[in-house]
Amino acid sequence: MLNNIGLPGLLLIAVVVLVLFGRGKISSLMGEVGKGITAFKTGIDEGKKEIEDQAKAARDVTPEQNAAQTKDNA
Repeated sequence: MLNNIGLPGLLLIAVVVLVLFGRGKISSLMGEVGKGITAFKTGIDEGKKEIEDQAKAARDVTPEQNAAQTKDNA
């Protein structure tokens, strides 16, 4: 059903949405969507950095520290 919409149908839907909500409301909504996408990307970057920091900290453990931790856990 949706694969038969075509360009005229999409333009008609866009005009109806614009009439119903108005230019100002759509503009503010798109601004909020942009802020959400930016926050999502920032969160992903912070998560990646945290994982990399943890991996680096795990690699920086010396064999003596690793043996001591293993001995403490047993």
